[in-house]
Amino acid sequence: MYHLPISKKNSRKGFTLLELLVVIVIIGLLSAIGLGSFISSQKKGRDARRKADLSSIQSALELYYNDFNAYPLDVSQKIDGCDASSCDWNDLWEKNGTIYMVQIPSDPGGGSYAYDSDGTSYTLYARLENQYDNDVAQCGSGIGYYDTSGFNCVSGGCNFAVVSSNTSPSSLPTVMCE
Repeated sequence: MYHLPISKKNSRKGFTLLELLVVIVIIGLLSAIGLGSFISSQKKGRDARRKADLSSIQSALELYYNDFNAYPLDVSQKIDGCDASSCDWNDLWEKNGTIYMVQIPSDPGGGSYAYDSDGTSYTLYARLENQYDNDVAQCGSGIGYYDTSGFNCVSGGCNFAVVSSNTSPSSLPTVMCE
């Protein structure tokens, strides 16, 4: 029986180390790009939720104002509008048998919202993660945060605020520079 000679070129099975390294590097780069986009999308999603939460709280505050002709005062940056005491975030907001919110929203990222009111107007504060959001407090050409009398929504301060409709421009929250 006659056997054909096998050349080294034809007997190679598998990939070279260089080919494997190139594939691993390409997969790593694509994963890094995808992970970066995923993280950015998560931040934007949490920021959208923060804005929606504060908008919901604003609606409830306006209902409260219609009933009592005043906004609830603040106690330790919380709403002092519940029957017994201040309302905690994630709690029911009920006063005199009227439910204003089944659950007062809390920050989805583990930070805190802040509420400031003198009864005639209010400001709600949050910290947005996406510092390039158009609604983030601006300080000249940079990013700012609001002076909240020492209360921070999370490290770095509160950089987003909504105010009652009757807040005059002269009493808007003060923006501080980072």
